[in-house]
Amino acid sequence: MSALSTVIVPINRAGWPFILAFAVVTLILFWLSTFLGWIGVILTAWCAYFFRDPDRVVPTRPGLMVSPADGLVQMITKAVPPPELGMGPEPLTRISIFLNVFNVHINRTPIEGTVTRAEYHPGKFLNAALDKASDLNERMSIRLAMPDGREIAFVQIAGLVARRIICTLKPGQSVSTGERYGLIRFGSRTDIYLPDGVQPLVVVGQKALGGETILADLASTEPQRQGVVR
Repeated sequence: MSALSTVIVPINRAGWPFILAFAVVTLILFWLSTFLGWIGVILTAWCAYFFRDPDRVVPTRPGLMVSPADGLVQMITKAVPPPELGMGPEPLTRISIFLNVFNVHINRTPIEGTVTRAEYHPGKFLNAALDKASDLNERMSIRLAMPDGREIAFVQIAGLVARRIICTLKPGQSVSTGERYGLIRFGSRTDIYLPDGVQPLVVVGQKALGGETILADLASTEPQRQGVVR
């Protein structure tokens, strides 16, 4: 990785129409008022920052499950996967990662496998930090079969500000760990449901990096980790 690439972070292509729109509005604001124009510059810079798409160093050992998003590990609980995925009524361990408007919003596949279901569910736009957002908010749910036959689910959830979920995954598609597969615009949450018996290797309050932070190890016998914020 070159020194220049660590300074100039790529912008996701989905962001360019928004950045251009902000820039045009900024020019109009400068025509009206220098003060308003500089506010437009700040907002345009923030828009470009929001759609940044940095490369990540993805662990390649089979069985390692990485975070599908940047953000804060907000909840680790037992919950039934979205019904539209047809994974049954048994609760699985769910890790919820909350993304604020300053996090990278690119989503990445948590582990290699084959997509078996990709289901969009319309819904509300409640605060994504709320537990009920998993059930009530707009979401895009993915069911993935791993090479060992076990399955996981991961879900993009729209938030209070987010109004657009982008997902490029289709049933039958094979993916590698850490592949980019979509984004959620302007604040959101991503849930991941672990296979039965697999324990999370992160704790509530921990910051996760999409594609890098290891959420679980399919080969590990380590019990669920505990931690405190200091």
